[in-house]
Amino acid sequence: MTLDSFLNAHGWADADRQPLAGDASSRRYIRLCSGAKRAILMIDPQGDTARFARLADVLQSVGLSAPGVFAATPDLMLLEDFGDAQVARVANEQPKLETTLYAAATDVLCHLETRPAPNDLVTATPEYLGRMIEPAFTHYLPYLGAAPGTAASDITSCLTDLLARHMPSESVLVLRDYHAENMIWLPERDGVRRIGLLDFQDALSGPPIYDLVSMLQDARRDVSETCQSLTLTHYLDRSGRDAATVMPAFHLLGLQRNLRILGIFARLAAERGKPGYLSLIPRVWAHIRTSLATPVAKDLEPLVRRVFPEPTADRLTLKARP
Repeated sequence: MTLDSFLNAHGWADADRQPLAGDASSRRYIRLCSGAKRAILMIDPQGDTARFARLADVLQSVGLSAPGVFAATPDLMLLEDFGDAQVARVANEQPKLETTLYAAATDVLCHLETRPAPNDLVTATPEYLGRMIEPAFTHYLPYLGAAPGTAASDITSCLTDLLARHMPSESVLVLRDYHAENMIWLPERDGVRRIGLLDFQDALSGPPIYDLVSMLQDARRDVSETCQSLTLTHYLDRSGRDAATVMPAFHLLGLQRNLRILGIFARLAAERGKPGYLSLIPRVWAHIRTSLATPVAKDLEPLVRRVFPEPTADRLTLKARP
């Protein structure tokens, strides 16, 4: 079905179309406006809208705010429009609300920890998470003109072993891209429903704390030190976990996430024509430095330092590709 015939079939043929900023995937989003009605059109070239719809249903079934699905084909979907009040935008415009917003987002994670993850999701074992950092070696280091050599296997093995030792044993539903641009502030709703959830179609069954890291070690915005500290305290209070267990896992998962992100951003810039992602790499590297400086990373730190150069402006200049 063509886009126009899809919109016509569902009563949106004459709607105004406002393209929205996309994410790192090939998906595109368009806001549809018809009188007082609003909806979001998702265009998914990979033809996997059913996965989004299924996970939206799971999240709604446990009392969270995932968008309602109005209509769908494999590559087109009409979704409930949560509006423009991204947590990132609200926190930047009203800094005094930052801690409140992040506490509400943390409550969502603690809520998910009390519900079983769907049993058909990929399970993020330590070995799986270790393999996920491969783009750091196949895309980021070559982009900087560096060669990993044997360091790739050494780093992956060391990180995998550390994750196996320190990661919580239980698995929860991990939203995976849980950061302030993928959350919509819905203050008119109650409790955990005040956070509207977006971009969860790549969810995994994985360790608690993963999404907390995604939220606080955000590649796209600086979370204030005060907010970070209060959010971690709030998480410990609500989850019943202790800092001695949480913080080593927090920093190891941070290293896993951020090493992978380096490679993904380099690939998006070099191969997908999205150079804006290069400007985010210094923040990602700062998160890596922070986590490498913690005691749990003492064996990993020299391995990473030996092969990963500082992401200076000169090294990050977009290079022509043949």
